[in-house]
Amino acid sequence: MTLSTTPWWRRGQRLAAALLGLSMLNVVQAAPAPAFPVKPIRIVVGFGPGGLGDTVTRALAQKMSESTGQSVVVENAPGAGGITAASTVARAAPDGYTLLLVSGQNAFSPYLFKSLPYDPVQSFSMISTIGTFHFLLVVDKDSPLKTVDDLVVAARNDPARVNIGTISVGSAQHLSASLFSTMARIPVPIVPFKSTGEVIGALRGRNVQVAMETVTGVLGQVKGGALRAIATSSTQRLSFLPDVPTIAESGVPGLAAYESDSWNGIVAPANTPREIVARLNQEIVKALQSPDLRQRFIDLGIEPGSSTPEALKAVFEKDARKWRTVIEQAQIEKQ
Repeated sequence: MTLSTTPWWRRGQRLAAALLGLSMLNVVQAAPAPAFPVKPIRIVVGFGPGGLGDTVTRALAQKMSESTGQSVVVENAPGAGGITAASTVARAAPDGYTLLLVSGQNAFSPYLFKSLPYDPVQSFSMISTIGTFHFLLVVDKDSPLKTVDDLVVAARNDPARVNIGTISVGSAQHLSASLFSTMARIPVPIVPFKSTGEVIGALRGRNVQVAMETVTGVLGQVKGGALRAIATSSTQRLSFLPDVPTIAESGVPGLAAYESDSWNGIVAPANTPREIVARLNQEIVKALQSPDLRQRFIDLGIEPGSSTPEALKAVFEKDARKWRTVIEQAQIEKQ
């Protein structure tokens, strides 16, 4: 039967059915996206339990759990300079339920390793920074070195008797010490150790004369009187160590522009939907506005601070440029 011979009432039924189909299609297209999150979120950390990165992430995760009503769990995946953790997240589904704690080391890792199974920027969706932490130049409490100038003079007079201890080659501490040595023009050995505890032991035993470590790593020893901080790597004096000058304040030629810090941030796998990135960013911002979480970070020697995803990407790119030069000047062989 052709349309022209179809009874009017049949044509009306067909038109009504077509209109109903279009209406249902619009309903489906206009349906809101499922709520997020609806299941637990995990944050993968490339360090072992108890370290600075692990501690701050667990504090953040607890606040996010309270706010979202879903468990936010921390999964430790140490090994290979953070590559294990980053690879895990880079391969995860881009649904916002698997996140990665990142730091400055993630930004300059391409210059420390011959190959990476992911791109430090392109393989991830940036979410937010969570805090910045600085380093301290510390000496044993009985050391005759009182200032940065004392250190530089001693190193120039007898470089064979002065060295700087840090944790492993390619760490932010190690690179910060390399930058210091280069800018101060003191060709002293930089001695790497496996852990902060070993660095402190070497310092107390006078096997190294000075150490470059995170504020968190040595703050207890400094406040307890076992170590003495002679300078901080930050651009301004730290509020909780107001009597410790910055390296830039030392007056040593070449060090006026010295600054070194590191940071932590949160990223998700590449192609995570914008609305999910925005929600995660919102939750991090909210968490870091909490007075008790902010105080917890400060007690650990970290300046809490969130950012936009775009600002976190800019931090990545800035650190990559800066530390690439330091790594090349220090002639650190790629692993």
